[in-house]
Amino acid sequence: MWHTDYDVAIIGAGIHGCSTAYHLAKRGARVVVIEADYPGRHASGVNAGGVRTLGRPIQEMPLTLASSDLWHELSHSFGRDLGFYTGGQIKVAESEADIAILQKRVALLASQGYHHEVLIDAATTREILPAVSPHVTGAVWVKSDGFAVPYRSVTAFRREAQRLGATFIENWRVSSMAQQGSKWVVGVPEGTVGAEYMVMTAGAWSGRLAHELGETIPVEPGGLMLMVTQRLPHFVDPVVGATSRGLSFKQYDNGTVVIGGELHCEVDIDAAHAELDFSRLANSARIVTDLFPFLKNVSLNRAWSGVEGFTPDKLPVIGYSTTLPKLVYACGFSASGFQLGPASGRAVSELVLDGASKVPIEGLSPARFGHDAWRTKAA
Repeated sequence: MWHTDYDVAIIGAGIHGCSTAYHLAKRGARVVVIEADYPGRHASGVNAGGVRTLGRPIQEMPLTLASSDLWHELSHSFGRDLGFYTGGQIKVAESEADIAILQKRVALLASQGYHHEVLIDAATTREILPAVSPHVTGAVWVKSDGFAVPYRSVTAFRREAQRLGATFIENWRVSSMAQQGSKWVVGVPEGTVGAEYMVMTAGAWSGRLAHELGETIPVEPGGLMLMVTQRLPHFVDPVVGATSRGLSFKQYDNGTVVIGGELHCEVDIDAAHAELDFSRLANSARIVTDLFPFLKNVSLNRAWSGVEGFTPDKLPVIGYSTTLPKLVYACGFSASGFQLGPASGRAVSELVLDGASKVPIEGLSPARFGHDAWRTKAA
């Protein structure tokens, strides 16, 4: 089978691949998305679903704020299919040292013209989190943040992209990638697919695929875990994090609490499998019960893991290849890329169709990993 009538071939159907397909198709581009498993199978489908502007790196801030706007906008156009809920996100302080960290953070943001993170005192924190432990001394709060149900969100973008004419090919692992004349030709088990542009949104596999193209994009695979409790009476609206301890948890409408936050585990990238580490899960459970002591006797129903791609500086790679024409990367989101999906997809579509993103993304370019530049940063 030979396809020569696509404008863009997208490798990987997580939220970034599906969002890119949606934004390209919305503007009339002929798009094919090639996925080795099924859309949302790995990081995009098994993450905690945080939609947060809170705590993001400064380099990501223009993109993350644009993405926040899109989450709210698309929740109306996509409807409940997007699975987006606005309950805010809050990062609590457990000591005066934590308060100092939050004060420094809010001051840094203000110096850059950002004011969405609001420092609140202990009394206001308890108005938002009535059940929180007495030792909590304050927090930073973003009212417009929230969370989404990951698989529903990925599926919503895929369906909208398909409605606009995008083609999705599932369970086809890419066997080769090469440029022939002005086109990219991608080998798959049933033949080849041709397109004018290629977009790499293959998550933890992006570094390996880039290597096959002769490029170094330092995306390394890693495993992340989540766990979920039994159903409980409603006690928390926002997504909750801690200032100096890795934690993120939220309560769903059905009463279950999903717990995550820097829960790393070992990964076998060839088997596309991340191994649960119950000792690390237990440590995260202890943090939760420190903050909400009444949860000490609550049962955990299940836990799961997923495969994610990490960069050395924990910032995503979004931009044109520095060596190969008509190739765009959007990968290496380092455990915090779900929220960026809507705006990342739009930025990539603009790179392809307009040559530049309307939202500044220069600090996320693959060019920052040039040998000389990276040695200077690592020194």
